[in-house]
Amino acid sequence: MNAVPAEHAIPVTSIGKGPRPGDGEGSVQVPLDPNVRIGRAKVFAVYGKGGIGKSTTSSNLSVAFSKLGKRVLQIGCDPKHDSTFTLTKKLMPTVIDVLESVDFHAEELKTEDFVYEGYNGVMCVEAGGPPAGTGCGGYVVGQTVKLLKEHHLLDDTDVVIFDVLGDVVCGGFAAPLQHAERALVVTANDFDSIFAMNRIVAAIQAKSKNYRVRLGGVIANRSAATDQVDKFNGRVGLKTMARFPDLDVIRRSRLKKATLFEMEASPELEAVQQEYLRLAQALWDGTDPLIAEPLKDREIFDLLGFD
Repeated sequence: MNAVPAEHAIPVTSIGKGPRPGDGEGSVQVPLDPNVRIGRAKVFAVYGKGGIGKSTTSSNLSVAFSKLGKRVLQIGCDPKHDSTFTLTKKLMPTVIDVLESVDFHAEELKTEDFVYEGYNGVMCVEAGGPPAGTGCGGYVVGQTVKLLKEHHLLDDTDVVIFDVLGDVVCGGFAAPLQHAERALVVTANDFDSIFAMNRIVAAIQAKSKNYRVRLGGVIANRSAATDQVDKFNGRVGLKTMARFPDLDVIRRSRLKKATLFEMEASPELEAVQQEYLRLAQALWDGTDPLIAEPLKDREIFDLLGFD
């Protein structure tokens, strides 16, 4: 894949000019183009440590919203482009792939070239990412939202979920925070996941100074207990919105390319489905913004673990 042509890139106007007011020390963030703002939909950005289960969480949350009668769009923001495969049953081409196929002449694209309908009517888009070592994830997110607006795909959408690459919170992969109303952090009950969550909290805090995004809460995943998550939450000002245990049916659902709402019924599976439906309803009803203060790295080392 070729690098994004320079003439199509969004200029980084703040580089070399110091941080924009309120952006945070040393910031070189690219301001959001007002022409690519998402409209009336409720927008959520899902972050967390790489491999923690963000795509599983995002896809099942998307289905839960659709079960509540909402029109849902899920946008995967990862070069692996596997965010939506349990919804669509296969890997979809990315926005960058299809843009490259028309030499970045976006006017030549049709809706069906980059938007795919998944399980229970959830609409799916894989933004993808730039070639390794070149370009910026922020460009990819911006172009994806721009295409969706140009094709009027956001006009009738109730919920947009960004499923964002790993725990990378550089300016590019923090770009979905410029669109989101609430940011959700997926974590497990372990040090590495919570360390990544702390950095994500700092990124959300920085973005909230210039954009409407606020912390919505924590989703504990693959966690029989939450003692370490609870300890961290209590210290920084977060709260856990939902908890999903480490069940084998969740692993099997990924292998079967299916959401949890399509798996064979069982009491434990029904409990997980109900937790997703409860979370979706709580998010739709609206959550109070959380004001959290991230810790210094050494403070996390001192805080977590057994006495």
